[in-house]
Amino acid sequence: MPVRVVLADDQQLIRTALRMVIADIEDVEVVGEAADGEEAVTRTEELRPDVVVMDIRMPGVDGIEATRRITTGQGESRIVVLTTFDDDDYVYGALRAGASGFLVKDMALDDIIGAIRVVAAGDALIAPSVTRRLIQDFTSARSAEPPRPRRDLTAITDREREVLTLVGTGLSNTEIAERLFISVATAKTYLTRLLSKLDARDRVQLVIIAYEAGLVSARR
Repeated sequence: MPVRVVLADDQQLIRTALRMVIADIEDVEVVGEAADGEEAVTRTEELRPDVVVMDIRMPGVDGIEATRRITTGQGESRIVVLTTFDDDDYVYGALRAGASGFLVKDMALDDIIGAIRVVAAGDALIAPSVTRRLIQDFTSARSAEPPRPRRDLTAITDREREVLTLVGTGLSNTEIAERLFISVATAKTYLTRLLSKLDARDRVQLVIIAYEAGLVSARR
């Protein structure tokens, strides 16, 4: 069955562009659209899509609140948030609200479609450029604090360290699998082990851990 998608964006041009691209793809279909957050929540409740592509800045109920309502509801729809660099202040809010993907609007449409597939498959994905911004924001916020000791990574294997480094650069499980010549299932297994061993809540925390451990930097 194709991945069922709802497009939520107050810019009709964005929705139209995505719909036109998706129309030529067999394994993804648009089942509904919304022009604001309130409508996004309603359409999601009605249509039960696999993925909602959610803008952040929308009139009335914004994308963060709409994401929170959807992810705390009874459905299983997953959220891919679209942002611009001007929206970086909202990144943490959207992730805390339960978004599974975070993309920038200047990404190629094909990359956005790929991200929809990744999230629908149960993975999480954050655009590398957004990952770098997250780390930069994180380092700025920590600059006034006393230096913290580096995270102890002795509990993880060399291979898990490699995976952690790639997660820290913003790669998806599929991209990690391709880079390390392993299956996607194996990449997911490594990620699960890292979450457990490092007591991390989600993929974003792994990005920060990778930074704290010196595996990646804001300039990478």
